[in-house]
Amino acid sequence: MKLNLTGLKVPRKTFFSDLVAGLVMALISIPGGLANGLLAGVNPVFGLYSMIAGTTVAALFTSSVVMNVDSTSATALATLDALSGIPADQHLPALVVLGLLVGIFMLILGFLKLGFLVRFISNAVMTGFLSGLGVLTILGQVGDLTGYSSEAANKVVRTADTVVNWRQVDEATLAIGLMTILLIVAINRTRLEKYSFLIAVIVTTVVVALVDQPTVAVVGDTTQVLRALPSLQLPQLSLVLKLILPAVAIAIIALVQAAGVSSSVPNPDGEYPDPSGDFRGQGAGNIAVGLVGGIPVGGSMSGTFLIQSTGGSSRWANISTGLFTAVAVLAVGPLIEAIPLPTLAGLLIVVGFSLIKVNRIQTVWHTGPAPATIMAITFFATLFAPIQVAVALGVALHILLHVFRSAEAVRVERIVQQEDGTFSETEVPEDLPSGELVILQPIGSLFFAGVAELEEKLPAVGEAHGSAVIFRLRDRDEAGSTFIRALERYTHALLDGGNLLILEGLNQRVVDQLEKTDLLDLIGAENVIPGQPQFGAALHQALEAAEAWMEAQYGQSTDELLVP
Repeated sequence: MKLNLTGLKVPRKTFFSDLVAGLVMALISIPGGLANGLLAGVNPVFGLYSMIAGTTVAALFTSSVVMNVDSTSATALATLDALSGIPADQHLPALVVLGLLVGIFMLILGFLKLGFLVRFISNAVMTGFLSGLGVLTILGQVGDLTGYSSEAANKVVRTADTVVNWRQVDEATLAIGLMTILLIVAINRTRLEKYSFLIAVIVTTVVVALVDQPTVAVVGDTTQVLRALPSLQLPQLSLVLKLILPAVAIAIIALVQAAGVSSSVPNPDGEYPDPSGDFRGQGAGNIAVGLVGGIPVGGSMSGTFLIQSTGGSSRWANISTGLFTAVAVLAVGPLIEAIPLPTLAGLLIVVGFSLIKVNRIQTVWHTGPAPATIMAITFFATLFAPIQVAVALGVALHILLHVFRSAEAVRVERIVQQEDGTFSETEVPEDLPSGELVILQPIGSLFFAGVAELEEKLPAVGEAHGSAVIFRLRDRDEAGSTFIRALERYTHALLDGGNLLILEGLNQRVVDQLEKTDLLDLIGAENVIPGQPQFGAALHQALEAAEAWMEAQYGQSTDELLVP
């Protein structure tokens, strides 16, 4: 894999603007990085390691020049789920293996140019999933927000337990958490909205330090933030089997989120980036994260827009973001320990609400009962099942719905040539009439379940004889084995009754399939008419062949037989 040098060679003015954007981005994102570490259930500084390694390295390889690659609340929650059952002293080795596996999976998809696969994650699935993650993010902070630690296993149950035991809530802790939320909401209504997280962290940290409330927990009470850069880590191969499925789920989640950047944010030259190239860039970023032990990263739409809004226009904006974060860890690492836990909880609650897109939910809900059901099932699966199970369930439901809809959408039209030479559509008769020329055109998917639907809608041959059936297969790139077997059955039924079948409009690949399956011999090569560049040319050729056959059968012109 080569470095993507596009965007590295920039004018001095642009380079300076990117440095400023990187500094601002680092200051804004450091609180979020710490919060993501907390959300993942690990040392908060690991969230900063993701910025130092992942953001910097990914910026060198992505097809997108300005895509911001960082840990997100989605990848952090998925990491929390992946580390479930792993002792705290094994979190760093587990993060190493998890990051490497996520990176390898992304690289494989990128090198195979499988960027199009993100299309198979429907909007209904992603809306339900992200809404579920938003709720989980909010509920997961209830303990740090209130100071009450519930022993329940599930976040939903823990929240209910907290409500029941509201008298045990620490008022000072709750006040700091609510102050954080109110500050962010208020500042977001001003021109300083870009700095709302940073200001909220500084203000509440100072307040706790001045008031000296011993009941308000700070980061230093739970972990020690080292004043050092991340060091190279070697993977423990014994953890691979346990983490491989969660890694696949995290990779899919991250890539789907990043697909919005690839498809909506053009490069400075006006061209849109290659999604597969962005896959490879994110894979490189996660390899770097794995080598130092950070939270898996992915393309961030909000981070990308923030980079642009602060003046970033080349790769140096994200590169400098990672470098300035490294400087911040060295310079103020110990000060991070003074940040109150309810402050980080308040940050994450705001992030959680931002994941719940009411407009997207309404759109899916009003689209129809099937998408709404898939969204609801994915949402509740996200709340109560492992992340990878929720994603897999949503995708499986979407695929089943697609297959069902494809089968239901299959129909057959009868095309009739009028006396003036024009064509019109009419209903297909239930039974094939004898001695008539019948043109049939299937509409919809001719794979799997759609074939069974097609067979039911074809006119039954029954006792029909002396009829010529033209079957139009224009714009079909290939014929599946299920369709070929169904076509073979219908051909036998027609031929046994003394009828003719002509296939019209086939491309060469379908003709080759018919030949390899011996169906071409059954139908007759002369009765298989390839598609022509001129629209309608193949149909007219089929009509001439059918008329010639029927004239031979009846000894008269078939003009009157063309109109039922």
